[in-house]
Amino acid sequence: MLKKLKQRVLISTVLAGIIYLAFTIYADFNQVVNAFGNFNWLLLPFLLLLSFLNYYARFIKWDYYLSIVRVEIKKVDSFSTFMSGLIMSVTPAKLGEVLKSVLVKEITGASISKTAPIILAERITDFLSLLLIAITGAYFFDYGGQITTITAIFFIVLIFVISNKRISLPIINFAEKISFIKKYIHNIHSAYESSYQLLKPKPLLSMTLLSLIAWGFECLGYYLILMNFQINFGLLWAFFSYSFSTILGAISMLPGGLGLTEGSLTFLLVQNQVSTDIAVATTFIIRVVTLWFAVLVGIFSLTLYQKNYGKIKVE
Repeated sequence: MLKKLKQRVLISTVLAGIIYLAFTIYADFNQVVNAFGNFNWLLLPFLLLLSFLNYYARFIKWDYYLSIVRVEIKKVDSFSTFMSGLIMSVTPAKLGEVLKSVLVKEITGASISKTAPIILAERITDFLSLLLIAITGAYFFDYGGQITTITAIFFIVLIFVISNKRISLPIINFAEKISFIKKYIHNIHSAYESSYQLLKPKPLLSMTLLSLIAWGFECLGYYLILMNFQINFGLLWAFFSYSFSTILGAISMLPGGLGLTEGSLTFLLVQNQVSTDIAVATTFIIRVVTLWFAVLVGIFSLTLYQKNYGKIKVE
């Protein structure tokens, strides 16, 4: 499994390198380099701290979800599994973070089908929080309203279906008649029961609020980067731009939203008369201190995990 993880991260890194090279060529490499010279690198530790606060807030959500599905695990082990899962931030919609369920199984014996729905609940609450920011921004700036509205409707319908057993159970029972699915029906029922518990009103609302705080840290980081380059369109615009671009990258199902998130961040700045080189530089910086910092934390955490618990054995 570890070999596959390394391959996926390597492929995503190479893909990112190609995309970023294309961006620098588009913006003029020398001008982009000069733009980096205008960045106050003393700001970097604070930006990384804001990103880490995002991860820590999301860890609190992960740990809370584990308690809902009644998985008993030490806080330190829960923290280790969550941070190790960050290595999969460069997978489509971060769904590769199901690795966390694999690690929890190795530590506690809890089935993957029981804890994997937590990743779904995490993504749903992440999307809802980002959509709250993006829809607010779309209203004030008259941009992106259609995309954010359609995405919001999709998640509202998804939550409604999962939360309504009169709809979900007949679908699962029908699927049971399909021979290929029948042998997995026990795991499907287990996964659904966890999903149902995780998306009840109280955990849904409270964890969406926590997600709003978590992503607010990274949005604030983007605002500070813009301010460093004397780009001041307001705090709401920075929050909207970052949230909207993150949503676009996630729904594209590209690894880590590579290409589309960067393109959206750059486009929104250029559209507002920011020079291309500055726009590309700010985009690179925010992606390094958020996405790629997450991958780095994940690599470090997974290395520590293997040192404490041995190599990953569950396939």
